[in-house]
Amino acid sequence: MNATYRIAFISAHTSPLARPGSREAGGMNVYVRKLSEELARRGSCVDIFTRRTDQDSPETTVLAEGVRVVHLKAGPAQPLPKEELPQHLEAFEESLLRFQKGRNLNYDLLHSHYWLSGWVAERLKLRWRVPHVAMFHTLGQVKNQARITEREPPFRIETERAVAQGADRIVCASEHEKQLLVQLYGARPQCIAVVPCGVDLDLFRPMDREEARRRLGLRDHERIILFVGRIEPLKGIDILIGAAAQLHGQGDFYLLIVGGDGRARSEMTRLQRLAGGLGIDHHVSFVGPVDHERLPLFYNAADVCVVPSFYESFGLVAVEAMACGTPVVASRVGGLTATVRDGETGYLVPWHCAEPFAERLELLLGNEELRRALGRAAREQVQRFRWASVGEGVIKVYRELLEATAAAPCGSLAGALPRPSA
Repeated sequence: MNATYRIAFISAHTSPLARPGSREAGGMNVYVRKLSEELARRGSCVDIFTRRTDQDSPETTVLAEGVRVVHLKAGPAQPLPKEELPQHLEAFEESLLRFQKGRNLNYDLLHSHYWLSGWVAERLKLRWRVPHVAMFHTLGQVKNQARITEREPPFRIETERAVAQGADRIVCASEHEKQLLVQLYGARPQCIAVVPCGVDLDLFRPMDREEARRRLGLRDHERIILFVGRIEPLKGIDILIGAAAQLHGQGDFYLLIVGGDGRARSEMTRLQRLAGGLGIDHHVSFVGPVDHERLPLFYNAADVCVVPSFYESFGLVAVEAMACGTPVVASRVGGLTATVRDGETGYLVPWHCAEPFAERLELLLGNEELRRALGRAAREQVQRFRWASVGEGVIKVYRELLEATAAAPCGSLAGALPRPSA
């Protein structure tokens, strides 16, 4: 299914060029990059607008044929905490408009990623008179409910509600996310399309474990437990460390924690102290962020990948691990319930405490035949997440929306957006 559209992707708070695993870079960065490339392969042109965080970066960077990243001046050209970004949204919008007008560009539609981008896109659609497709990736109200210490600001919740009710279409990764958008935000069910996220099955594929470990400098006889993701409390890494501590004394094991950057230092220090207090600090290694193309080595070197998050809208790490034939132990939350098949491709744990995770880890680490069987099933199951299928699903959303917009737009105009100062 090919289509020729000019699409404005809005990814205000993070660039698809950022390394996944750093504080503001994760599955969404991979999604924006891979989806834009897939759309371009099908004939469309995609401009990805993001905030400039480096004074020396060029205004535009060609990501692939038909895809470019546009760095816009909006506040200081340096990384900023997300809580400071709302005050720069209007500047971001004005910079985008200057770029568009200066090059006499016309777009067929807007596709926003994350709530900050949704705020911008809802305003731009009024100026351009084009439809807006929104994708939230995570939801603030759900995060607040998932973990008592989460404190997403009211401005985020209000913006998400306005975007959910005003966008012409919403793309979400699972039926679970669709239900949340309807129940918590008042989104219209008929405006929501469920299109699962994707994984590059040529990059993420099974390879020889000994070779992967050799290239990473890991010993072959050790049992390797892997975590990949941002280093933040919502990811539940403390639960994983507690579970690993219960394996202490039962043979060699090594816990690799991949992800994090300088801004995650305080959380990393807390986790290192936790590991030390439990007497397993010599079993835990904080690897830091890893280039996306190098991640398959870690998945293939691992005996099991653990995703102990309090909330995941999709669970890309779980899918990447399964694509490499590595079984997953994950929390029974959000999109993970649709990606991991309990007892078939891994295990879903319904409790956010160390003991049940430790039980599943002991079961898998002690049974190579079971690990291999789950890994084979996992590789087969992830075929449904090919990027070609994702691109086809999103193009279908675009086509149906553009055909319907002239008659009766599904969403309302953006009259209820809160001001950034709220």
